[in-house]
Amino acid sequence: MKRLVILGGGESGVGSAVLGKKEGFDVFVSDKGGIKEKYKNVLEHFEIDWEEKQHTESKILNADLVMKSPGVPETVPMVIAIRAAGITVVSEIEFASRYSNAKIIGITGSNGKTTTTLLTNYIIKESGLQVGMAGNVGDSYAKMVAENNFDHYVLEISSFQLDDIFQFRPHIAIITNITPDHLDRYEYKFENYIASKFRIAQNQTEEDYLIYDADDEVIVEWLKKNPVRSKLVPFSLEKKLEEGAYIENEKIIMKIDNNTIEMSTESLALEGKHNVKNTMAATSAATLIGIRKESIRRSIETFQGVEHRLEKVLKIHYVQYINDSKATNVNATYYALDSMKSPTVWIVGGVDKGNDYKQLMSLVREKVKAIICLGEDNSKIKDAFGNVVDLMVETNNMEEAVKMAYKIAERGDTVLLSPACASFDLFENYEDRGNQFKAAIKKL
Repeated sequence: MKRLVILGGGESGVGSAVLGKKEGFDVFVSDKGGIKEKYKNVLEHFEIDWEEKQHTESKILNADLVMKSPGVPETVPMVIAIRAAGITVVSEIEFASRYSNAKIIGITGSNGKTTTTLLTNYIIKESGLQVGMAGNVGDSYAKMVAENNFDHYVLEISSFQLDDIFQFRPHIAIITNITPDHLDRYEYKFENYIASKFRIAQNQTEEDYLIYDADDEVIVEWLKKNPVRSKLVPFSLEKKLEEGAYIENEKIIMKIDNNTIEMSTESLALEGKHNVKNTMAATSAATLIGIRKESIRRSIETFQGVEHRLEKVLKIHYVQYINDSKATNVNATYYALDSMKSPTVWIVGGVDKGNDYKQLMSLVREKVKAIICLGEDNSKIKDAFGNVVDLMVETNNMEEAVKMAYKIAERGDTVLLSPACASFDLFENYEDRGNQFKAAIKKL
């Protein structure tokens, strides 16, 4: 019996443990931190051996295969020891894809992944096909493979999940865009991060498709120097394309595999330029798997947006409060500020991931009347925008930030939480940050 060791006892790890057990592995789960009660219950139910708050070398270095959860960095001593011992390390998506024949639509990128994933899944589901959604959203992909028999999977995939793939091959890969993010995990080298994202296409063949943003210079330049085998399906807001999706006369025109589809941008349920791009990516994927255009049209008109991504919370005294807590990098915040149509009180800050705020400068000058810093270290934000806005305030918690915004904002203004940073200094995660924002607004 082959031994599978899993590092990390969260959603990804426990899902892989269940699949490993089903496929006949001797499974052991090890987590340096604590394992949540709900995951312990699953492990006990399937009679899977586990440990927490430690890594026992003797129980780990005898593995035939190690599945490393995406949150575990390469620099952890246990990972270094596993690599030194010559044991193969895989990610959850690599492991799970070995036990499923379903067609995979894999979605990666710095921003827009979640919206594109949810929209793609919604279009496929509404058409009547059997589809599972997993990865960074929904359940663990491995757990889904263990428990279901779907024809299609729509997977939101981070760069960390792509770092340990060998054979993983999505039939359709989508790269929404690439901007500097998570550089702390990539030796602060942007090219390492780009290479990681493009791993999504490394095993694709001429029968597969790569959908990408043709307006993104990083992607276009990389493809020139590093051609892929898959068929390219670009989308663009800026230019007319021979093949792919583009805008003409307020309409999305899609030319894919000798099919032409037209859809009015006015009928889209989602607002903002970036969401036109997300819609182009999702509808291109749906077209490639044969979904009828009437069904696609109906779905993009009825789809509801993503929580914590430009989510309208409440209007109080004619001031609109918007929760964009999912904006954990500068590019995501760029889209948020770009879509603001009224003077904006901007709540920003958190754990900086190597941010360059220069690209926000013109938008801040044009749209932001006040900045409320919310983070343990706001020095970079103060340096960047101290001379650009008239009012800048520092706060230590969400309730204080929201109360301050309420005082500053006037009739017709917008209060926007779009932090451009990770959340781990003051919050559990971006969801916690967004939920605290919404709770604080309801207390006003």
